[in-house]
Amino acid sequence: MKNILLIFTLMSSLQAMAADISITPDSSLQDAVRKAREMRRLGKAKEVTLHLSAGTYYLYEPLRLRPEDSGLRIEGNGAVITGGMPITDWKRQGKYLVASVPDFNGRPVDFRQLYINGQKATRARDVSDFEQMHRIRTYDKRNHVLWVPKKAVEKIVNSKSANSKYLELVLHEMWCSTNLRVKSMTVQGDSVAVRFHDPEAKLQFEHPWPSPMTPDTKHPSPFYLTNALELLDEPGEWYHDIREHKVYYMPRKGETIREAIVPVLPTLMEFIGSPERPVHNITIKGVAFHHTTWMRPSEQGHVPLQAGMYLTEAYKLRPQIDRPNNHKLDNQGWLGRADAAVELRWTENCSFDQCRFEHLGGSGLDYVVGCRAGSTTRCTFTDIAMNGYVCGSFSPEGLETHLPYQPTDFREVCTGQEVSNCHFYNVTNEDWGCVAIAAGYVSGINIEHNTIHDVSYTGISLGWGWNRDLVCMKDNKVHANLIYNYAQHMYDCAGIYTLGNQPGTVISENAVRDIAKPSYVHDPNHWFYLYTDEGSSNITLRDNWTPEEKFLKNANGPGNTWENNGPQVSEDIKQKAGIEK
Repeated sequence: MKNILLIFTLMSSLQAMAADISITPDSSLQDAVRKAREMRRLGKAKEVTLHLSAGTYYLYEPLRLRPEDSGLRIEGNGAVITGGMPITDWKRQGKYLVASVPDFNGRPVDFRQLYINGQKATRARDVSDFEQMHRIRTYDKRNHVLWVPKKAVEKIVNSKSANSKYLELVLHEMWCSTNLRVKSMTVQGDSVAVRFHDPEAKLQFEHPWPSPMTPDTKHPSPFYLTNALELLDEPGEWYHDIREHKVYYMPRKGETIREAIVPVLPTLMEFIGSPERPVHNITIKGVAFHHTTWMRPSEQGHVPLQAGMYLTEAYKLRPQIDRPNNHKLDNQGWLGRADAAVELRWTENCSFDQCRFEHLGGSGLDYVVGCRAGSTTRCTFTDIAMNGYVCGSFSPEGLETHLPYQPTDFREVCTGQEVSNCHFYNVTNEDWGCVAIAAGYVSGINIEHNTIHDVSYTGISLGWGWNRDLVCMKDNKVHANLIYNYAQHMYDCAGIYTLGNQPGTVISENAVRDIAKPSYVHDPNHWFYLYTDEGSSNITLRDNWTPEEKFLKNANGPGNTWENNGPQVSEDIKQKAGIEK
């Protein structure tokens, strides 16, 4: 096999033998994994480590790890695994640099991110400063029409070209941002009626929560337009003409393109086990995961409920549903989940150490279902469009999201994970309603000594369901995390936020400070340091340092304990929060 070096090392035990496989970027990761698998199967080694030499490893499909790969270790030394494709041969065309977009695996590609010289470029939009976003005028639910000021869309409605055919409108809605593909614009006086494609049009106007704020409130919802050549007017912006397979980029002054990458794969690595045969005891150390895509917003729109979990069907209820021990329920919703760079299903003791998750169009690392134990330590999560770290169910696709989740087979529940001493920053930078750490229906998770800052919404979200009934959540721990500069774009948030009944859960010795102050949020006072939301029950919050006692306890269940939270907490606790030194 080309460029794969096998180094065998005898171990002290009588039967144990370890093998080290060294590979270079022009080797096949898939072939190396298979080689390690066969070595174990044939009894040539009990433990195998793949050593990735420094450089970039381009994938044409995800690297899949199965039960037969259990016991594998992958170590990187400056290794980057990427789902990106280089764009070359840029030519000057007026004020733009233009390049042809080649096919990938025999098919044309579309993309939502472009990375120039290692930095994310800005997809062409109508405002460079989000503080300058326009506000909506009227929200017509009956006719599925959003009315906006004419001046907000003049560049589009005055254009004679077809370069705005795939225009998107991104709408700010309380605690979520929504991507809507524009179908038509109709001018009427100084206003424009905007209609959208399905399925998102139906979802958008039928689901009640979250909803946009209208001018009869003090803070009507802002929006921005993106993905039209007419909007490409600022240095650092780009536009992809998918019909002509060309990408346009407006360079900054003196800028030369040394490297241009577009993402083409939604997922780079998959752990694929089963309830009876989980993938177990795999460690990934020192590997960087770069350049993933998530194309649903371009193809079907994106209407999320919360934390980036998108609605597949949703509507208002009349009359409301009576729920014993809970508030009446006024809506129904079923959810889907965005792709992540690394996804784990049915695993045991699968861990990540000193890895880097960066330049990602979906989420970062996702323990999806049936994962037991496993740690994420000393990792960095940055430049991620959606959630950083995700763990546990956020309601199965077939379960209405407000119903309690208590599976018959408890093996479905993600249990005993740890995420500690990790750094999260500049995550949630496209879907503003996402969070740094999103833990849903989990049991025994330990979220400890992480540093989180510069995120669009909440720092740590723990729990799911808006329901105080007993479910599968219990014994969770959120300890000694440092969270600051959160809520860069959305309010109705907190540094640490909870949902649902979680017996034995303890939130302790965290430090939360410095909320951002965007002018366009729906309610400038509706933010908190700690926030126990609907159904939160049997949770202890103790010794958490915050500059003031700005907390919210909304529709909580029984058994919550609040002890010594606020500015009086000791300086020692405050200083020890965050990544351990």
